[in-house]
Amino acid sequence: MNTVIVWDFPTRIFHWSLVASFTGLFITGDSERWRDLHVLLGYMVAGLLCFRIAWGFLGSRYARFGDFLKGPAAIKEYLKSLLSGRPQRHLGHNPAGALAIILLIGLGLISSLTGWLVYEELGPEWLEEVHEVAANAMLAVVIVHVLGVLASSWIHQENLIKAMITGRKPGEAGNGIGRTYPIVGALLIAAMAALWTWAPVDQIGPGGLLQGSMSDQVDSGDDDDD
Repeated sequence: MNTVIVWDFPTRIFHWSLVASFTGLFITGDSERWRDLHVLLGYMVAGLLCFRIAWGFLGSRYARFGDFLKGPAAIKEYLKSLLSGRPQRHLGHNPAGALAIILLIGLGLISSLTGWLVYEELGPEWLEEVHEVAANAMLAVVIVHVLGVLASSWIHQENLIKAMITGRKPGEAGNGIGRTYPIVGALLIAAMAALWTWAPVDQIGPGGLLQGSMSDQVDSGDDDDD
Protein backbone atom coordinates (compact mmCIF):
# COMPACT_ATOMS: atom_id res chain seq x y z
CA MET A 1 0.00 0.00 0.00
CA ASN A 2 1.19 3.52 -0.74
CA THR A 3 1.98 5.94 2.06
CA VAL A 4 0.13 9.19 2.63
CA ILE A 5 0.81 12.22 4.80
CA VAL A 6 -1.23 12.00 8.00
CA TRP A 7 0.58 14.20 10.53
CA ASP A 8 1.21 17.81 9.58
CA PHE A 9 4.48 19.55 10.44
CA PRO A 10 3.23 21.54 13.48
CA THR A 11 1.77 18.38 15.04
CA ARG A 12 5.10 16.59 14.70
CA ILE A 13 7.03 19.56 16.10
CA PHE A 14 4.61 19.75 19.03
CA HIS A 15 4.87 16.04 19.75
CA TRP A 16 8.66 15.77 19.88
CA SER A 17 9.07 19.13 21.63
CA LEU A 18 6.67 17.95 24.33
CA VAL A 19 8.61 14.68 24.64
CA ALA A 20 11.90 16.55 25.09
CA SER A 21 10.46 19.16 27.48
CA PHE A 22 8.65 16.59 29.62
CA THR A 23 11.80 14.46 29.87
CA GLY A 24 13.79 17.51 30.92
CA LEU A 25 11.20 18.40 33.55
CA PHE A 26 11.58 15.07 35.30
CA ILE A 27 15.37 15.16 35.10
CA THR A 28 15.51 18.64 36.70
CA GLY A 29 12.52 18.31 39.02
CA ASP A 30 14.42 17.48 42.24
CA SER A 31 17.47 19.70 41.68
CA GLU A 32 17.77 23.19 43.15
CA ARG A 33 20.72 23.92 40.85
CA TRP A 34 18.59 23.33 37.76
CA ARG A 35 15.46 24.96 39.15
CA ASP A 36 15.46 27.80 36.62
CA LEU A 37 15.79 25.34 33.75
CA HIS A 38 12.92 23.34 35.26
CA VAL A 39 10.78 26.49 35.31
CA LEU A 40 11.66 27.29 31.69
CA LEU A 41 10.69 23.80 30.59
CA GLY A 42 7.44 24.21 32.51
CA TYR A 43 6.69 27.37 30.52
CA MET A 44 7.48 25.48 27.32
CA VAL A 45 5.13 22.62 28.20
CA ALA A 46 2.34 25.06 29.07
CA GLY A 47 2.84 26.93 25.80
CA LEU A 48 2.96 23.72 23.78
CA LEU A 49 -0.25 22.45 25.34
CA CYS A 50 -2.04 25.74 24.65
CA PHE A 51 -0.87 25.52 21.05
CA ARG A 52 -2.15 21.93 20.80
CA ILE A 53 -5.57 22.97 22.05
CA ALA A 54 -5.75 25.69 19.39
CA TRP A 55 -4.40 23.32 16.73
CA GLY A 56 -7.06 20.81 17.72
CA PHE A 57 -9.55 23.21 16.15
CA LEU A 58 -7.46 24.89 13.45
CA GLY A 59 -5.10 22.16 12.30
CA SER A 60 -5.28 19.60 9.54
CA ARG A 61 -7.80 16.75 9.46
CA TYR A 62 -6.13 14.21 11.75
CA ALA A 63 -4.89 16.83 14.21
CA ARG A 64 -8.40 18.09 14.96
CA PHE A 65 -10.27 16.94 18.04
CA GLY A 66 -13.34 16.37 15.94
CA ASP A 67 -11.53 13.61 14.05
CA PHE A 68 -10.42 11.47 16.98
CA LEU A 69 -12.60 12.28 20.00
CA LYS A 70 -15.32 9.63 19.76
CA GLY A 71 -16.48 9.03 23.34
CA PRO A 72 -16.44 6.04 25.74
CA ALA A 73 -18.36 3.74 23.38
CA ALA A 74 -15.74 4.07 20.65
CA ILE A 75 -12.95 3.37 23.16
CA LYS A 76 -14.77 0.26 24.36
CA GLU A 77 -15.29 -1.01 20.82
CA TYR A 78 -11.65 -0.40 19.95
CA LEU A 79 -10.40 -2.31 23.00
CA LYS A 80 -12.84 -5.15 22.24
CA SER A 81 -11.47 -5.33 18.70
CA LEU A 82 -7.94 -5.71 20.08
CA LEU A 83 -9.01 -8.57 22.35
CA SER A 84 -10.91 -10.27 19.53
CA GLY A 85 -7.82 -10.41 17.32
CA ARG A 86 -9.45 -8.21 14.68
CA PRO A 87 -8.15 -4.77 15.66
CA GLN A 88 -9.68 -1.65 14.18
CA ARG A 89 -7.19 0.41 12.21
CA HIS A 90 -7.39 4.18 12.37
CA LEU A 91 -5.31 6.28 10.02
CA GLY A 92 -5.18 9.04 12.64
CA HIS A 93 -5.34 8.61 16.40
CA ASN A 94 -7.22 5.56 17.61
CA PRO A 95 -9.83 6.07 20.41
CA ALA A 96 -7.47 4.83 23.15
CA GLY A 97 -4.72 7.15 21.94
CA ALA A 98 -7.21 10.00 21.86
CA LEU A 99 -8.00 9.42 25.53
CA ALA A 100 -4.28 9.56 26.34
CA ILE A 101 -3.98 12.88 24.51
CA ILE A 102 -6.82 14.46 26.51
CA LEU A 103 -5.38 13.17 29.80
CA LEU A 104 -1.93 14.49 28.92
CA ILE A 105 -3.28 17.92 28.03
CA GLY A 106 -5.40 18.15 31.19
CA LEU A 107 -2.74 16.87 33.57
CA GLY A 108 -0.07 18.96 31.86
CA LEU A 109 -2.06 22.17 32.29
CA ILE A 110 -2.78 21.37 35.96
CA SER A 111 0.90 20.62 36.58
CA SER A 112 2.00 23.79 34.76
CA LEU A 113 -0.44 26.06 36.59
CA THR A 114 0.31 24.67 40.05
CA GLY A 115 4.06 24.71 39.33
CA TRP A 116 3.86 28.39 38.39
CA LEU A 117 1.84 29.23 41.52
CA VAL A 118 4.37 27.40 43.71
CA TYR A 119 7.31 29.12 41.99
CA GLU A 120 5.74 32.55 42.43
CA GLU A 121 4.62 31.70 46.01
CA LEU A 122 1.04 32.66 45.19
CA GLY A 123 -0.86 29.85 46.87
CA PRO A 124 -1.02 27.48 49.84
CA GLU A 125 1.64 24.84 50.43
CA TRP A 126 -0.64 21.99 49.37
CA LEU A 127 -0.38 23.21 45.77
CA GLU A 128 3.07 21.66 45.66
CA GLU A 129 1.51 18.28 46.43
CA VAL A 130 -1.05 18.79 43.67
CA HIS A 131 1.78 19.70 41.31
CA GLU A 132 3.68 16.50 42.11
CA VAL A 133 0.59 14.29 41.88
CA ALA A 134 -0.38 15.77 38.49
CA ALA A 135 3.18 15.38 37.19
CA ASN A 136 3.42 11.76 38.35
CA ALA A 137 -0.01 10.99 36.89
CA MET A 138 1.15 12.52 33.62
CA LEU A 139 4.23 10.28 33.71
CA ALA A 140 1.98 7.23 34.23
CA VAL A 141 -0.15 8.22 31.21
CA VAL A 142 3.03 8.72 29.14
CA ILE A 143 4.24 5.22 30.02
CA VAL A 144 0.88 3.66 29.14
CA HIS A 145 0.78 5.70 25.92
CA VAL A 146 4.27 4.53 24.88
CA LEU A 147 3.36 0.92 25.60
CA GLY A 148 0.18 1.39 23.57
CA VAL A 149 2.14 2.82 20.64
CA LEU A 150 4.53 -0.13 20.71
CA ALA A 151 1.66 -2.60 20.93
CA SER A 152 -0.26 -0.92 18.09
CA SER A 153 2.88 -0.85 15.96
CA TRP A 154 3.24 -4.61 16.42
CA ILE A 155 -0.45 -5.43 15.96
CA HIS A 156 -0.87 -3.34 12.80
CA GLN A 157 2.65 -4.01 11.51
CA GLU A 158 3.43 -0.32 11.05
CA ASN A 159 6.01 1.88 12.75
CA LEU A 160 3.97 4.56 14.52
CA ILE A 161 7.08 6.23 15.95
CA LYS A 162 8.54 6.63 12.46
CA ALA A 163 5.16 7.93 11.26
CA MET A 164 5.30 10.75 13.82
CA ILE A 165 8.74 11.67 12.45
CA THR A 166 8.01 11.51 8.74
CA GLY A 167 4.28 12.28 8.94
CA ARG A 168 3.52 9.33 6.65
CA LYS A 169 1.50 6.15 7.17
CA PRO A 170 0.28 3.43 4.80
CA GLY A 171 -3.02 4.46 3.27
CA GLU A 172 -4.96 5.26 0.15
CA ALA A 173 -4.07 8.48 -1.64
CA GLY A 174 -7.41 10.15 -1.08
CA ASN A 175 -7.15 9.77 2.71
CA GLY A 176 -4.01 11.84 3.19
CA ILE A 177 -3.88 15.51 4.08
CA GLY A 178 -3.18 18.07 1.41
CA ARG A 179 -1.26 20.65 3.48
CA THR A 180 1.46 20.22 6.13
CA TYR A 181 1.57 23.88 7.31
CA PRO A 182 5.38 24.32 7.39
CA ILE A 183 5.09 28.04 8.20
CA VAL A 184 3.04 27.30 11.33
CA GLY A 185 5.64 24.72 12.38
CA ALA A 186 8.44 27.24 11.80
CA LEU A 187 6.59 29.83 13.90
CA LEU A 188 6.20 27.28 16.71
CA ILE A 189 9.94 26.60 16.63
CA ALA A 190 10.64 30.35 16.63
CA ALA A 191 8.34 30.84 19.63
CA MET A 192 10.19 28.16 21.62
CA ALA A 193 13.52 29.73 20.70
CA ALA A 194 12.24 33.12 21.83
CA LEU A 195 11.09 31.67 25.14
CA TRP A 196 14.54 30.21 25.72
CA THR A 197 16.12 33.60 24.98
CA TRP A 198 13.75 35.91 26.86
CA ALA A 199 12.29 33.67 29.58
CA PRO A 200 11.34 35.63 32.72
CA VAL A 201 13.52 33.54 35.04
CA ASP A 202 17.11 34.08 36.21
CA GLN A 203 20.19 32.58 34.56
CA ILE A 204 18.42 30.85 31.69
CA GLY A 205 20.37 29.81 28.62
CA PRO A 206 23.65 27.96 28.12
CA GLY A 207 25.75 30.87 29.38
CA GLY A 208 23.61 31.48 32.43
CA LEU A 209 23.43 27.83 33.40
CA LEU A 210 27.18 27.43 32.96
CA GLN A 211 27.82 30.56 34.99
CA GLY A 212 25.47 29.31 37.70
CA SER A 213 27.24 25.95 37.86
CA MET A 214 30.64 27.62 38.06
CA SER A 215 29.40 29.89 40.84
CA ASP A 216 28.19 26.86 42.78
CA GLN A 217 31.62 25.27 42.45
CA VAL A 218 33.35 28.46 43.62
CA ASP A 219 31.03 28.77 46.61
CA SER A 220 31.64 25.13 47.46
CA GLY A 221 35.39 25.72 47.29
CA ASP A 222 35.11 28.73 49.60
CA ASP A 223 33.20 26.65 52.11
CA ASP A 224 35.90 24.00 52.05
CA ASP A 225 38.56 26.65 52.74
CA ASP A 226 36.61 27.81 55.77
